[in-house]
Amino acid sequence: MLRLTTLVNGAREIRPLEDGAWFIGRGPQCRIRLDFPDVSERHALLTVSRNTATIKDLRSANGTYVNGEPLTDEVQLGGGDVVQIGESLLRVSDADEEECAAADADEGGETAAAEAVPTAESEETAVYTPDPLRELRRSVQEQIQRELLKRLDMKRLTLSGVDQAELEAKARETISQIVNEVLANGRLPAEIDPGRLEEDIFNEAMRLGPLEELLADDTVSEIMVNGPEKVYVERHGKLQLADCQFMDDASVMSVIERIVAPLGRRIDESQPYVDARLPDGSRVNAIVPPLALTGPTLTIRKFSKKSLTAEDFVRFGTWTPNAAEFMKLCVHLRKNIVVAGGTGSGKTTLLNLLSGFIPSDERIVTIEDAAELRLQQPHVVRLEARPPNIEGKGAVTIRDLVKNSLRMRPDRIIVGECRGGEALDMLQAMNTGHDGSLTTVHANSPHDVVSRLETMVLMSGLELPSRAIREQIASAVDIIIHESRLSDGSRKVVAISEVTGLEGERIVMQDLFVFEQTGLTEDGRIAGAFKPTGAMPTWFDQLAGLGWRVDPRMFDPEADVHAQIQRIRRGGR
Repeated sequence: MLRLTTLVNGAREIRPLEDGAWFIGRGPQCRIRLDFPDVSERHALLTVSRNTATIKDLRSANGTYVNGEPLTDEVQLGGGDVVQIGESLLRVSDADEEECAAADADEGGETAAAEAVPTAESEETAVYTPDPLRELRRSVQEQIQRELLKRLDMKRLTLSGVDQAELEAKARETISQIVNEVLANGRLPAEIDPGRLEEDIFNEAMRLGPLEELLADDTVSEIMVNGPEKVYVERHGKLQLADCQFMDDASVMSVIERIVAPLGRRIDESQPYVDARLPDGSRVNAIVPPLALTGPTLTIRKFSKKSLTAEDFVRFGTWTPNAAEFMKLCVHLRKNIVVAGGTGSGKTTLLNLLSGFIPSDERIVTIEDAAELRLQQPHVVRLEARPPNIEGKGAVTIRDLVKNSLRMRPDRIIVGECRGGEALDMLQAMNTGHDGSLTTVHANSPHDVVSRLETMVLMSGLELPSRAIREQIASAVDIIIHESRLSDGSRKVVAISEVTGLEGERIVMQDLFVFEQTGLTEDGRIAGAFKPTGAMPTWFDQLAGLGWRVDPRMFDPEADVHAQIQRIRRGGR
């Protein structure tokens, strides 16, 4: 078995090197810890396989040196090779401990002053390394990918107009050939599955790399890439570190470009952030250096492959059957609805659900930054904003699309999210014959929605008095639904409120349904109930004249829960 001798400030540590990947650096994830300022978090990678050792620099700040020469590529270490990282010296040898000690004594004078690495710390780090095999696989994968790029020029083939299916077939064939050659030469460690390796390399070269498995995992609702080495996911409302990594910044950039290119978007230093979407509708945001200091950053908001129903929301505990029936009534009565909440609270999902209540014989126009809404009605026109081109021209904003939609004879307008001056145009549309429109805003409560809308109207550039803006809001908005992501990761509708009008300078609202937290369950989940407040909509008395039959016990907090669940009926239906 190979041995590693580490020499720091005259202190020597000798340890055996089993097959696998050994990260060297000052980060807590490194198996060989060198905790000094001139050493990077992940400085170098030492790969051991079948009594041979190779080392490569991981784009460290101060470089890695072998026998005094800077390391520019992965090299195999011989028995006499000395590796210098900062002020530390390392040597790999198959000699016994006494021989190593004698050899190292000769090098001791070359070691500059530095703090010794505690043996206990190094051993503890090695024990808690999650998956050394993964790093070995990663090293082998990098070598095969470099060979793939030599044999198959992906960019040239893409630009030449080769069919995507043909390109993928060529890539799979070439990858298989290279892996078989590595197997035949005995250079593939026995611990690595060739089939899995081929699939990983194919995903890296042609698809979204390590994200493919996460995208296929239905338990993952959000993917967050914070540079190549840290990939987080959200499962059941909780964040956790995923067991996958990219090889380097270039791999992350390649995936980002693969996402945005088909949409006609670009991302580079001149345009360092972009919003996009995947073919399945998942929302994508990417931001790259120099704005992202930790490397290219990618956030993917996944959406359920199956359209959620009101019954699903009841089963999840997001709201109650009463609330579902009430919101269905509001949509049928063409009430203008604003869905509010924080980031990741489920606003778009709820908006999708509410849109499903719209009758199929109406013309609907949807307007979004990145198309996410998936309406099932037959008569839907989908509009998507466009960023400026490389010359800074040609941008089409949400506001432009809202204005244009008014000339398209819509029955309803759905704006995915109001974030700026388009709020004024949306309010005007709601007030001029486009009742039943829907939108979302970021806000912390139903009352905050009013101030947010005021602020966004002022962003339109028109100097309107506050009272005029509030009059617009009071007459345009009928219902505000507030959704929140709670501390246990669950998403719940926490309030359904009615805008009742304007009194003086103040917009008046009343809560119709609210969520009341009562405590925590044994497994740490939030316990509570979503109940009516006892208040009834101001327009309830008009329902009978409109042909709707609604049980008033729906709004009674004291009524028996089962008795409250009454189907809303119109006429004799």
